[in-house]
Amino acid sequence: MKISPGKLWGMRRLADASGRWKMLAIDQRTPLFAPIAKGRGLAEPPFDDIARVKQLLARHLSPIASAVLLDPIYAYGRAMPEIPAQKGLIISYEHSVTENTPQGRKSFPIPHWSVGRIRRIGGDAVKVLVWHRPDAPAEIRAHQEAFVRDAGAACRAHDITFLLEVLVYPLPGEDPAAMDARREELVLESIRPFTDPAYGVDIFKLEPPGPIGGVPDPEGPQATALQRAYDRMAAMLPRPWVMLSAGAGAADFMRSMRYACRAGAAGYLAGRAIWADAFTRFPDLDAMERELATGSRRNLDALNELTDAAATPWHAHPAFQGGVEADVEEGRFPEGYAGPA
Repeated sequence: MKISPGKLWGMRRLADASGRWKMLAIDQRTPLFAPIAKGRGLAEPPFDDIARVKQLLARHLSPIASAVLLDPIYAYGRAMPEIPAQKGLIISYEHSVTENTPQGRKSFPIPHWSVGRIRRIGGDAVKVLVWHRPDAPAEIRAHQEAFVRDAGAACRAHDITFLLEVLVYPLPGEDPAAMDARREELVLESIRPFTDPAYGVDIFKLEPPGPIGGVPDPEGPQATALQRAYDRMAAMLPRPWVMLSAGAGAADFMRSMRYACRAGAAGYLAGRAIWADAFTRFPDLDAMERELATGSRRNLDALNELTDAAATPWHAHPAFQGGVEADVEEGRFPEGYAGPA
């Protein structure tokens, strides 16, 4: 299969030498705000504290990741200089603030931000998070799908890798616990629209189609049913995929990763499962650094070891049977190369 040269280069840049994705997420915004504000005894989290936390995460953990995901507001300026130059760089596109209507959530790009600007600052990939419920009203679904479609079109125009994260959420008035019994179908059906090639997704970043906490032992009696859910999800996907941690603890995420790797995942793109324990030390930044250098690093080492042993290289995804190469016609390149001049 031929892939446009910019997208192919980006997918390679995000991976290790074997083609496995070991990607560290430090683009979190909302999950950091309340704990930081509480730690400082303030109503709002200070900008400097958020940026400093992200700087420390990048300093201690990026050297053993294959790529790092940053947000442009809080992380890029402070964390980017801490990331070794040979690591891949993913930049967030979606705003952390959504429009929460009585029918469901609507997503938007970060104000004053775009795919073109991500490319300009050196991004190897664009990450787009979309909150999606397959049973939301048609107006909400249409808005969310258009949001993803527009991002995909811009990634195609700028020839940059498009990484899509799909998350389900409770609809207004819905008890979050009521989602548990329906979780497999909700997760799979939330992904389904975006498997259409028209969206242009290059990498899927997906949440577990089963429990996030209390994950059954992958070798235990409950494993067969849960593995079937992961296998169903993988069979839907037209492109390679990675697991996200969804705020799970380290042990639960390791179990989820075992199911995912059995189903063909090419690795992970995770954050809090790696470094949440260190973050609990805030505002004692010295204690946080010590935990990042020890416990968080052990978590990341363990994930990398599992990924090395069990994940499928991205270029071995069924979509690329027969190999993958850049769509460059020798003797006629750059004539006809698509995208902005």
